Amino acid sequence: MTSLTNKKLLPYYERIKDVVVKLGIQAAKIDNSDTQATVDQLKLRIDEPFLFVIVGEVKAGKSSFINALLSSQEELCAVAPDPKTDTIQQIKYGKNRDEIKINDHLKQIYYPEPILKEISIVDTPGTNTIIENHQQITERFVPISDLVVFVFEAKNPYRQSAWDFLKFINEEWKKKVIFILQQKDLINEKDLSTNIKGVINHASGQGVPNPEVFAVSALDELEGQTEKSGFKKLREYILSNITGAKALISKIQNLLELINTLNNKINDGLQARKQQFESDRAFRKDVDETITNHVHNAEKQVDTLVGNILTGYDKATLISERELKEGLSFMRLIKKSFKSIFSKKESPQAWLESIKDELEKNLKDEMTNRLQDGVNDLADNIQNMAKVVELKILKNKTVLKDNDELFGHIAEKRRLVIEDLKNSFQNFIKDTENFGNKDLIAQSQSISPGIATGSGLAVIGIILTAVTNGAVFDITGGLITTLGILFAGITTGIKRRKILKTFSREVIDTRKKIEGELSQKLNEYILIIKTKIEEQFTDFDKLLKNEKEEIQNMEVIFDEINAEILNIRDRLERMG
Repeated sequence: MTSLTNKKLLPYYERIKDVVVKLGIQAAKIDNSDTQATVDQLKLRIDEPFLFVIVGEVKAGKSSFINALLSSQEELCAVAPDPKTDTIQQIKYGKNRDEIKINDHLKQIYYPEPILKEISIVDTPGTNTIIENHQQITERFVPISDLVVFVFEAKNPYRQSAWDFLKFINEEWKKKVIFILQQKDLINEKDLSTNIKGVINHASGQGVPNPEVFAVSALDELEGQTEKSGFKKLREYILSNITGAKALISKIQNLLELINTLNNKINDGLQARKQQFESDRAFRKDVDETITNHVHNAEKQVDTLVGNILTGYDKATLISERELKEGLSFMRLIKKSFKSIFSKKESPQAWLESIKDELEKNLKDEMTNRLQDGVNDLADNIQNMAKVVELKILKNKTVLKDNDELFGHIAEKRRLVIEDLKNSFQNFIKDTENFGNKDLIAQSQSISPGIATGSGLAVIGIILTAVTNGAVFDITGGLITTLGILFAGITTGIKRRKILKTFSREVIDTRKKIEGELSQKLNEYILIIKTKIEEQFTDFDKLLKNEKEEIQNMEVIFDEINAEILNIRDRLERMG
């Protein structure tokens, strides 16, 4: 029956090994030595026999209890009046008696006792003497134990350190425990019965379901008084609930419980990491929306600026066109030619030159104020875009702390990226070179002195002024030059329609140039600044991308482990 049951259970045992491999992948991604050590020990010891961990205070009789449980005629675990067991001792099956020192705080003892083929026993230092070096108790053995045996003095089972330790492992690992009242030979039956009830009540109060308590005397057992010692009842419990037919299923259930605990612990820690990621992703989205909105507003401001400039342009050129139409009548030209005999100021050429000069003046008057107002609004918007982004960086929310139990290393990595982002962005907005562009202002030589006196964001207005002045006044200057050449050749013999048509064509062409070049240069400048701001987030964006992938991968593995645990548990229940 035992063989048949084990044969049915072995495939599930192998499936658990595969789950442990996945758990190891999860553990490799955290920064917690305790959890990693537990997973490592789980992988190393998964094929070992059922593991008993013996705990209790110094002088509670743990070593004597182990010697008696194994019916050993020799002292496997040293017994002495002083706190002798300052080393963790693991007792395992071996064909010959042997001892191997693993390190200063761990020793393995091999002994040819048949029961050790099914169980392995770990004797620990007293719970009231555990020091830093004895953390191996929790890191190596308690989490992977199949049963934790609490040994108390029968006459005083209420010493606090042992109960504190019980509270820790019950909350942290939810291990199966039993309670031993050792040295019952030193207490009368009435007091023993009272203490057994006291332990049951105390254990129940700490969340131990149906506490199992055994009163024993190692001295009686070792002296051959087996009926009196109490070990018979304990061995029957072990045989019925731990070894024999139930050994493998108990081992599987304990492994599933431990894997589930570790899996949930890692996933619980992952939630803080995920919250930080979601917070950072929301922050990044907010920054993107801020940039997008400012750029959209800036583009509309460019349209408004160009529209206002063209309105001024149209007004100035319309006046000149009207005067030109009126002055180019045949009679007026004859009249001007006649008057020029007496004064060159009254000549057609002088009149046309005045129209050109007046157009130049009107263009400057009509467009200068419109241009400057629009430039100021646009500069303010671009400056505000950078300032708002900087403020959002400074207010970036930290959820995952550097001292996080599992992901402190991720928090530290993120903190360094954020600090670098803060520093680089502040340096970015202070450096004038980040806001200039030689290609856009190549023809505006007046820009250099302005930049020299500005810094960072302050030069944006200077840059925009140079760009707009170059686009507007250089182009209108070309119009004035062209008109000067055109007017220089006008005489009474030239057809009026041709003159007006040429003037109109030049005005229209110039208008298109102003509209096209001004819009193109200003929008290009906006795009340049937008791109430079976004480039500041390169490392942060890489961090976000990596975090997204890592979190998703860990969530997938968590779900796979969880699903496999549920599946195995369900099938075990069906097997009865």
